[in-house]
Amino acid sequence: MDEDRHSANLNFTTESAHLVKALLERHRHFGTMEQVDKPPDGREWNIHWVASKDFTVEVGKKQIGAYIQTWEIQPRWRHSVDFLYSTEEEHHTFYHYRARFSTPSPREPIQGTAGVYFTVGISKVKPQTLPVEVLFVVESGRLVHTPGRTRFREKWLVDVIESKTLLRRAL
Repeated sequence: MDEDRHSANLNFTTESAHLVKALLERHRHFGTMEQVDKPPDGREWNIHWVASKDFTVEVGKKQIGAYIQTWEIQPRWRHSVDFLYSTEEEHHTFYHYRARFSTPSPREPIQGTAGVYFTVGISKVKPQTLPVEVLFVVESGRLVHTPGRTRFREKWLVDVIESKTLLRRAL
């Protein structure tokens, strides 16, 4: 079982490492991430992440699922959220999740998937009453997004699936 978990970690190292690096950089530069209550256009997104002291793997999964529900994507998209693993740094614990998206249909129930990777960071040195910090990145992407500051684009999912399809055809 440990071997399976270790090999699963190897599959997600790039996205997870990218997110951890981004969270650590923010702490070095700003001390903490700013909490944003409203998106730039003024609409309410109601993203209220749980306090660090109340965080569990299951709570993280539920909150990520609730956050995904705020995205403006077509109802044909189906997704699942999975906890992958946690990692420890000197002053932080990071919890890694993957949301997998696809658009199954009766004609094609099995199609390509696109992943969105989330990392939830919890400081070991800051007050546990502060909310957890969350970042995400779209599969194969380099741009790190902050919930509440980024408007998710359905096109990102479509692009990932299309590029995988093109690669599959090329092989």
